[in-house]
Amino acid sequence: MTSRTVMCVVLAVALAGAALAAPGSGSPQVNINTATVQELQLLPRVGPALAQRIVDFRTANGPFKAPEELVRVKGIGEKSFANLAPYVSVSGTTTLKDKVKVPRAPKAAKAQS
Repeated sequence: MTSRTVMCVVLAVALAGAALAAPGSGSPQVNINTATVQELQLLPRVGPALAQRIVDFRTANGPFKAPEELVRVKGIGEKSFANLAPYVSVSGTTTLKDKVKVPRAPKAAKAQS
């Protein structure tokens, strides 16, 4: 798979996630521009250190213009972003109240990838 193909897939997932998490859609979301460290930790596979890096990045660089910019934060790659995309937005109110748990891929599936 070429990097261009991967980016197209990531963009498609992000757009689908953005549609699901659009403000007013009723889907739980975290506004990455206003969320606290504690609220960011509700996202799948985001712990205290990564949540703090997101806040530090936004403080240093200004508000995120699009959820896809999260890949610029150390520790968030394309695969991580694919898990986050359905739950993040850059506007609206943070409505996610419980930690999202995403199951890990089985080891056999990882070996085939």
